[in-house]
Amino acid sequence: MRTQSCIKIKNEWNIVQARQLGRDLSKQLGFQTVDQARITTAISELARNIYLYANDGFIKVEPINDMGKLGLKVVSSDKGPGIKDVRKAMEDGYTTSGGLGAGLPGVKRLMDEFKIHSQEGVGTEIVAIKWLR
Repeated sequence: MRTQSCIKIKNEWNIVQARQLGRDLSKQLGFQTVDQARITTAISELARNIYLYANDGFIKVEPINDMGKLGLKVVSSDKGPGIKDVRKAMEDGYTTSGGLGAGLPGVKRLMDEFKIHSQEGVGTEIVAIKWLR
């Protein structure tokens, strides 16, 4: 089993690679099909945000074990412009790209844990975890 993998996000093909990585690793860990789809969708949203807003970054996916509790941790990191107003970006319907605005709030709903740190002019890091039930 892979222990950790990282995909650099520079183009749309890399989004597909990150999705597949998440699907493969979640399946190997024993996540059910519905949770595999949730993880894959969350990774897709995070990777797409890197592609659209930062032009360069990475998605790292790794299994985690917290005192016998197994899960999958997804880290999205970029050196893009950062998010000016994180609270606003976390509101349903908020979009700066003309999309549906389901991105970050959707990722938060799909995963069990969600943390975001963003600084204007420095970049954004998002850590999302899905626990195996």
